[in-house]
Amino acid sequence: MFEERRARREANHAFENGEGVTRYSMQQKMIAIGDDYWIDNDAGEHVYKVNGKALRARRTYHIEDPRGHRVATVQSRPMRIKDSMAIEDADGHRLAVVKKALVSPVRDRWRITQEDGDELTVEGNVLDHEYTIERDGYKIAEVSKKWFRVRDTYGVDIGPGADHTTVLAAAVAIDSMAHPGD
Repeated sequence: MFEERRARREANHAFENGEGVTRYSMQQKMIAIGDDYWIDNDAGEHVYKVNGKALRARRTYHIEDPRGHRVATVQSRPMRIKDSMAIEDADGHRLAVVKKALVSPVRDRWRITQEDGDELTVEGNVLDHEYTIERDGYKIAEVSKKWFRVRDTYGVDIGPGADHTTVLAAAVAIDSMAHPGD
């Protein structure tokens, strides 16, 4: 148990030092569906475009590369007891489902169930964009506003070995579900 705790602490230490971590900046979803925004890398280059689709029965966001090619779709799942959103790849194959797992007065808890991978847990203050995404207790991504002075912008740091598209799409889904009226 001690060795496992030490391994987890060392893996999480990479985020503090930026070792192998890729940082993206995203806009807080203060815009309506139908508006678009960019996800930029730490050099300020546009990496993905989030294209909100208006006038649909379901909340839908297409994530595209800078050339306009779709890499993922995030879409609400109607007729569900719990609010959830599915993440699909460019060919329409489901990659993951994001849903709020449990209501807690202290922290939000969310689950990202991957079709071909481990279940990821999301813990922290989702409303304030201060949370982590973990796999088996190891941090694979961190979402935070602490590095940004620009209003309505937050960062997504993704560690080595994590699927960047799935993590960024999950951040879009969580933001959409946590701020439904924005």
